[in-house]
Amino acid sequence: MSGHSKWNNIKNKKGKEDAKRGKVFTKIARYITVAVKEGGPDPEYNAQLKAAIDKAKAENMPNDNIERAIKKAAGDGEQDNFEEITYEGYGPSGVAVMVKCLTDNRNRTAPDVRHAFDKNGGNMGNSGCVSFLFDNVGQLGIAMEDSIDVDEVTLDAIDAGAEDVQVLEEGIDIITAPEDYHKVHKALSEKGYEFVISEITYKPQTTTALTDEQDIKFMNRLIEQLEDNDDVQEVYHNWEESEE
Repeated sequence: MSGHSKWNNIKNKKGKEDAKRGKVFTKIARYITVAVKEGGPDPEYNAQLKAAIDKAKAENMPNDNIERAIKKAAGDGEQDNFEEITYEGYGPSGVAVMVKCLTDNRNRTAPDVRHAFDKNGGNMGNSGCVSFLFDNVGQLGIAMEDSIDVDEVTLDAIDAGAEDVQVLEEGIDIITAPEDYHKVHKALSEKGYEFVISEITYKPQTTTALTDEQDIKFMNRLIEQLEDNDDVQEVYHNWEESEE
């Protein structure tokens, strides 16, 4: 089930007007800003920036927007001072949730995240309370199309250094060690593959199913409320979402 949540998000976007596109671009621009500040504006020497650019391209962020974000972050002008914070907690029925944030004011962000948990049948815990239930991995997703040869993709991915390849209904999920992500991405890109998912992420070791309708409603609302927060970059969880 690796990457199931991300694939589910992609599937749910199809056929809908993507009203959140601007918000997604804003969050990625913030991610790029922090990466440039920490490692400089050259992605060849800044792995975090390279990952941010990969993610931006997977989200179809225009190149002009990417370049603008890099130049702005590299400028001498006064910049917002963002810091990365990950909050951990539990959703309904003990679903493990990690919330990765980039914020310039943790006194604003922490109460907002806590409120989302409290309002939707969960509770925010201490640092480390659920992170041990996730593995840090690289993830590359290739959409399933008629022209895709699954066996060929699998062989190419393994040859490039991928740890695992899983074939889902929506696409092919390629999992790498974090340190091998860029190597695998480059090798497959050179073979002409395009990615709809491209990031270093957290994959749950096991998943939790929800059967109570109220719990499912709360969990969907918790994710939606967290993702709607400008300070939240990613929401990771081990909920076994329905295929519907």
